[in-house]
Amino acid sequence: MGNPSVALPGGADPAERTRVLRRAHAAFTQDGRVDAPVRAVIAKSWQRCARVRVSPECTPRVELSGAELRSYRAQHPLAPVMPVVRELVGAFAEHGAHLLAVCDARGSLLWVEGEAATLRRAEDLGFVPGARWAETAMGTNAPGTAVALGQPVQVFGAEHFSRPVHPWTCAAAPVRDPRTGQVLGAVDITGGDGLAHPHSLALVQAVARAAEARLALLAPDPPAAGDTLTALGRDEALLVGGGRRIRLGRRHSEITALLAQHPEGLSGEELTLALYEDESVSPVTLRAEMSRLRHLLGARAPLSRPYRLAAPLEADFTTVARHLAVGAVSAALHRYAGPLLPGSTAPGIVRLRRRIEDQARAAVIARADVGLLKDWVCTPWGAEDPEVWRALAAALPAADRPAALARVRSLDRELGADPAAARRGRRP
Repeated sequence: MGNPSVALPGGADPAERTRVLRRAHAAFTQDGRVDAPVRAVIAKSWQRCARVRVSPECTPRVELSGAELRSYRAQHPLAPVMPVVRELVGAFAEHGAHLLAVCDARGSLLWVEGEAATLRRAEDLGFVPGARWAETAMGTNAPGTAVALGQPVQVFGAEHFSRPVHPWTCAAAPVRDPRTGQVLGAVDITGGDGLAHPHSLALVQAVARAAEARLALLAPDPPAAGDTLTALGRDEALLVGGGRRIRLGRRHSEITALLAQHPEGLSGEELTLALYEDESVSPVTLRAEMSRLRHLLGARAPLSRPYRLAAPLEADFTTVARHLAVGAVSAALHRYAGPLLPGSTAPGIVRLRRRIEDQARAAVIARADVGLLKDWVCTPWGAEDPEVWRALAAALPAADRPAALARVRSLDRELGADPAAARRGRRP
């Protein structure tokens, strides 16, 4: 089976693939039908674009320019690693009539460099520094989709949601903060059909890893103790700072946790989508919540345009993610007090909660340490996790295995009617 991240299967004719994809794109934009051979990652992206009403004729909007762009770019966390990125990609882009692009975590392009003629074509399209290429603004595209998913992606021709972008092919990989695991942005290569090859996807992944390694070398020591947010294992987060301990309500807990996860900020549209299951919620609803939060927090309230924290905030779940990112599993579990805001149904919180929990349990299983495995299955969230019980049975001495194996069999019987529940250690 081929790599689902690669846009063009081996031996495929790019021209024929383009014709088929254009027909599939037309079918989706006209009646919402996804036809073969649209890849799953692209189909899901198209569906997200349709949900947020992205137009298939959309064009990018330049949000930053001139001195404002230069200042933002100079202060961005990826600025120090641009020499490494240019060294690894610059010559490839220049000689291959491709472009090197780097965007921030919101999908805004910060740097676009490469061969002069290709740059001019990209300018006509709006693929320029300061332009917003987030999935919510420009539909399916490699840099925007890479930061939306937090994983590498390749987009070929008519796989782009926006028709004006169909002549282009691109591959992008996210770059994460090695300390917190948060996505800082993405490295992208954009050009013609020749980029629809596994090598281009492998290249951007390698460049992203090199950038993260460089960031790890440059990373400062953790900040001194300041404001903290405790949100693991509790439905209402606790905010401590400025001599105050504030128990936040459910919605304010969700807002503060999402902004702690996205220190670069979120637009009103992005925060609304992350907070509300009902996609028809009016922007006025969010503004009212933010007004109440400002009244509660005073000078420590989030800023707007985009919504962002007013001061650095150390959240318990970002600390756990940081420990897991460097392999400090014991330290991570020591801080992991349970799922993030377990009662929340906000889409952004649900995704973040599952990601942290999945990363933690995967690290525990991979470590195969009896003590860590026992700690996990003795918690309320791990007591019915058959995969961890199975790993514990394998790690135990032979004489101690029967009881653990019996628990595995019992859980398999209970959860067998729902394989998805079994995989996540949940009762159906």
